[in-house]
Amino acid sequence: MASYTAAQLYGLGTVGENLIGLKTFTFTNTGNSSYFVLETIPNNNGTFTNVPQTCADGTWSASTSTGFIQTPYVATAIIQPGTTVITFTPTVSITGTNYRLRGTGVFALVIS
Repeated sequence: MASYTAAQLYGLGTVGENLIGLKTFTFTNTGNSSYFVLETIPNNNGTFTNVPQTCADGTWSASTSTGFIQTPYVATAIIQPGTTVITFTPTVSITGTNYRLRGTGVFALVIS
């Protein structure tokens, strides 16, 4: 289990943890609507060509109110005030150094 603060997620964000099997993303938002991104780290040219791994490919459960969008490389969600829970089961195990967690707003994230 890992916890991330709004400060850690802001701007370039932070590298994540290894994701193996079902993971629960619990967001606690004490402000207005916020935005969350799980993004594969692009190559030196800023694209996803020949990156070691696609990091958002798998099964996500998100309510329609989150405005959830997913590609194999990026998953995004609007995080409403209060608590939001999204689950993710990656297609393959994902190495934490291959993706970043980013966000705007004042939410905390716990991945368990």
